[in-house]
Parts: sequence; C-alpha cells; structure tokens
Amino acid sequence: MKEVLLAYASMSGNTEAIADVIEEVLIEKKLAVHRLEVFDLTPEDIRNFDHIILGSYTWGDGELPDEFLDFYDEMDDIDFSQKKVAVFGSGDMSYDIFCGAVDLLEEKVQSQGGSLMTAGLKVELAPYGEDVEKCKAYACSIVKEIKKK
Repeated sequence: MKEVLLAYASMSGNTEAIADVIEEVLIEKKLAVHRLEVFDLTPEDIRNFDHIILGSYTWGDGELPDEFLDFYDEMDDIDFSQKKVAVFGSGDMSYDIFCGAVDLLEEKVQSQGGSLMTAGLKVELAPYGEDVEKCKAYACSIVKEIKKK
C-alpha cells in the first residue's frame, strides 16, 4: 500500500476540514495516510515519504501562519528532489493576496528540487457545497499521480 504524508496548519478549522476531505478520499482509494499537524512535522518525516501533501491557511497579506514558519525555514535543508508534493490551503478573498501560503509552499518545494503532483488547491474559508467536490477532485488527482507508474 502506498503511503502519503498529510501535514497541515489550521487555526479556525478550515484547513483541517479540507484535510479531512482529502484524507477521506485517499483512504477510500486505498492509500495509507500519515497525518500530522505542522507543529509535529520534522524534516525526518519528509525524508521518510515520497508523496507529501502540505496544507496551510494564509495569514495577513498572503503570509504563512506562525505555525508554519519554523518548518518553512527547515525546508531549506531538505532535498525534495525525489519527492512528489501537493499543496492546499484556505484563505479569505477579501485580502489582496488570496491563499498566498499555497504559493509560498509550492515555490519552496520546487526550489528544493521537488515536483508538484497537481496545481495547488485554494479554498475560500471552509469547504462547503461546491468546494467539497473541488477538494474531492483535487484528492483524486493526487491519487492518480501517486498510482502512476
């Protein structure tokens, strides 16, 4: 069974709700999910998985939240060249930069040699209605990429 690391930061529960939908689809598609909050994530965790999904809400004007800052800095010392990564996040469209944390994480992964399994998922606040289906489709695109030979 293929294993996936799913790590995220969530303050209000919105990003966690997205992670819930993603995890549900991955498990339904017979993938093993190792789920962590970013506070508990270590560089060693990244080294132990080939498939990684990172999630974060966006703080202020397109910034990473405090919970993600230490790990973001640690990413400079991680070789992502053999890693396939996907990034998702929640944000608020009333800000000038919507879901900027997703962009920051994707850029960092790519600068460290990682490849993205799919375009980042950006959700307005929490996943309701159509956004739940958008999250499921995103998770299915990850599954398809993981199961590719």
